[in-house]
Amino acid sequence: MMKPAGSYFLTWDEALQSGVQQVGGKGWNLGRLAQYGFKIPLGGVLTTLAYEEFIRHNGLKAEVESISQSVTAANIDEAANQERLRRLREMIGRGSLPEPIREELRTTLLTWDILKKPVAVRSSAAAEDSVRASFAGIHESFLNVCGLDNIVASVQGCYASLWSNQAVVYRRKLNISDAEVVPGVVVMEMVDAQAAGVGFTCDPQTGRRDLLVINANFGLGESVVTGAIEPDTYYLDSGPWSALPWLIERKAGRKEGVTRLKEGGGTQFVRTAEYSARRVLSDENLERLGLLLLRVFEALGDCDQHQDVEWVFDGRDFILVQARPVTALPRRTFAALTNHSDIWSNGNYRDAVPMVLSPLSRRLAINTIDAILKYNFSEVGYQLPEGLQFSRFFNGRLYCNLSALQWAMFDAVGLLPSGFNRGFGGHQPEIEIKDPQPFKGLRGKKRLWRGIRYAMTVKQAVKRAGKTRAGVLSSLESLTEKEFSHLSDSEFIRLYDEFGRLQFEFAREFTYLSAAASLPMGKLLNVLTKYFAGKAPIVFNALMVGGTAGITSADHGYRLVELAEIARQDNEAARIIADPSFDPVQWQEELPEGSAFKKAFREFIKEYGHRAVYELDMINPRWREDPSYLFGIIRSTVDTADLGKLKAGQKEKFEQAWLEIKNKVPANKHSAIKKLIAEVQEGAAVKEETKSVEALVIGAFRLVAQELGSRFCTRAMIAEQNDIYFCTWPELVAILRGEWDGQGLRGLITERKALMRERNAIAPPDLIMDDVPKYSEPAARASGNFLTGMPVAAGRASGLARLLSHPDEGNRLQPGEVLVAPSTDPGWTPLFLKASAVIVETGGFLSHGAIVAREYGIPAVVNIPGVMQVIKEGMQVEVDGYQGKIFLH
Repeated sequence: MMKPAGSYFLTWDEALQSGVQQVGGKGWNLGRLAQYGFKIPLGGVLTTLAYEEFIRHNGLKAEVESISQSVTAANIDEAANQERLRRLREMIGRGSLPEPIREELRTTLLTWDILKKPVAVRSSAAAEDSVRASFAGIHESFLNVCGLDNIVASVQGCYASLWSNQAVVYRRKLNISDAEVVPGVVVMEMVDAQAAGVGFTCDPQTGRRDLLVINANFGLGESVVTGAIEPDTYYLDSGPWSALPWLIERKAGRKEGVTRLKEGGGTQFVRTAEYSARRVLSDENLERLGLLLLRVFEALGDCDQHQDVEWVFDGRDFILVQARPVTALPRRTFAALTNHSDIWSNGNYRDAVPMVLSPLSRRLAINTIDAILKYNFSEVGYQLPEGLQFSRFFNGRLYCNLSALQWAMFDAVGLLPSGFNRGFGGHQPEIEIKDPQPFKGLRGKKRLWRGIRYAMTVKQAVKRAGKTRAGVLSSLESLTEKEFSHLSDSEFIRLYDEFGRLQFEFAREFTYLSAAASLPMGKLLNVLTKYFAGKAPIVFNALMVGGTAGITSADHGYRLVELAEIARQDNEAARIIADPSFDPVQWQEELPEGSAFKKAFREFIKEYGHRAVYELDMINPRWREDPSYLFGIIRSTVDTADLGKLKAGQKEKFEQAWLEIKNKVPANKHSAIKKLIAEVQEGAAVKEETKSVEALVIGAFRLVAQELGSRFCTRAMIAEQNDIYFCTWPELVAILRGEWDGQGLRGLITERKALMRERNAIAPPDLIMDDVPKYSEPAARASGNFLTGMPVAAGRASGLARLLSHPDEGNRLQPGEVLVAPSTDPGWTPLFLKASAVIVETGGFLSHGAIVAREYGIPAVVNIPGVMQVIKEGMQVEVDGYQGKIFLH
């Protein structure tokens, strides 16, 4: 039951509801931990209102305001100001707590039966333990406090510590006003500590975000927090590839002594060699604590803000006594970029992960993408700075550290930022390169060698691509051949580890398989440039039309055209599909068994049913589960689908391009060019097939999630099956291991759903400069009333512009209209064949949309800033895929 308004001492639940301004950072975070089901001590928070009443009651308000106005960072060391602060602290210590506050404190502690037990009294200032500032060790804490008088004296000690020289200097340094740190005070029962310490969800020394760092000693945690001893330090791998964090390094501390409760109150440090050779935490307990830290990271830090957690081990359970954001992780970048801003771009990322990611997917997604990028360098012997982060979240969406990636590609293999940007897409600037000739001298030779090694690695990966794919498919089939309903809770952990191992191992192959088209494309463009100069990209685009390599994300588009043609001939199927009451999820039951369309659609689902719209987030249903999107495309094209006409048009475009080759390129070069064309197309096929395999792996994680969603829903831990996607894997693993009963999970889910709705409503900025979002200015119209972008697929076409922000809006696109999209992933591909042309706001020369549009022979122009704002719905536009121009009529 909530206390009436005006209460001074609040329970954890009441503290959470009251907010950080009323109970301070420490108290509010403890309230959050309690709400989310973490074990914390019995206790509550004396509000900031109690401090204000104390100041008024003791006649100190005028002096406090005077000090706030007159004592500055420049004059605080003056003797007069030091004396004023000392006197204020003394007056606070001699003051009296107003009787209503004292009585409420006494009554509540008595009700909880901890009035005569040892308690901890800790400062909880309003700006304390926030993202902005931690105040770690600056305000006072009192341990082993017994009895009301001693508790009140400790509360006043916390108040006085607000005016220590150290605290005032810290506030002035951070430009935090005294009014922002009005103190609340936490009072909570002491835990019988066998061991205690601090856990970080990152490495605060190196900035690495894939490690957990735990400092531990026997006894109370004060010996660790104050630095009185050298603790045991444990480093745990926190990657999402395994269900549990695992120990990778232990540094045994000397543990020169322990902090213990002192008879009559307070603590004492006992120097002893008794514990020096003993390990504080076993591997099993490190796993438990590591999992607990990851839960805190996900619950309080939203998988983005790392946490500094104080813990106590009572011999059975880990109890949390404090959690606060890590406020000062070191910036890790290249020495050459030290004085430059970090440029974060959503450019290439928008092709694969444009969405706000679900909580269940986000750690897996960000770690997988970072692993893929880092393999580009580690495998060729190029050393990245320790702790360098290539990916980050901003309002729930992923962004890439483009300044770091541009420099790494330049310094490793000599790729200039201008060339990098053309392939990556996006609207980011180029970093400044002082040496535009990257292959000069010894450093240049190293870059050349790494480039050669990279090319060799890509070729080797492509050679084994079939074997790699078969291995992943075989593993997935053996792991998923039976339904999961028979598995015990603990067996899901083993299953997760198997899928995680697959994901981790495939990430390395993904790195190089996704580059399969890059090398032959570069060779072909070099050849074409000799004969066509600046027109070479236009000729290249036309030569890519209608290849025979089998690009999977293009093939499922072709197959949908065929399905629409089959439906046109299958009257009964066409009638059922067109009926407004038709439920695509029930297609097996609603379509007649003898239907030619049904047979063909069944084959389609067998081959492509693992794909989905925005398939790299496991929250999105696979096409085999819900084919509504597919039926929408078939329904809207059943009258116009004509694969023969499409193929004929592709052949004509290719022949026109080849005629230019014949006219300008010597005949003895033709066979080499044809070979390079085949290699580029085969490379593109490998790249797109690699995405298909990744979708299979993500789909396997989704199968586990679906079963757990059903299971936890039955147990009433969650309200509905799909709530599972608003949980995180550490939370699910803790429940499966029996270490958490799920209390607080429903509240977390509700908050995360609301946050996801908020984030989806926020337009994503194109760039983040350090931490400041930047939106690109919409492309300006040239004097001829056209926009200019990157031409990626040859041809010219006109039509009405249809602006779609999501593939699910595809039913609004009518055949022959021009598709205008913010970005494209394989889920958009089927819509390409309805469109006369494609315009995309982001994208590069080898982006998914570019590859598929070239294959289809549909004119496409990409990477036009703000094109979704400049072009209006229904506007007549002409797309020139040769020159990269969009004419507006």
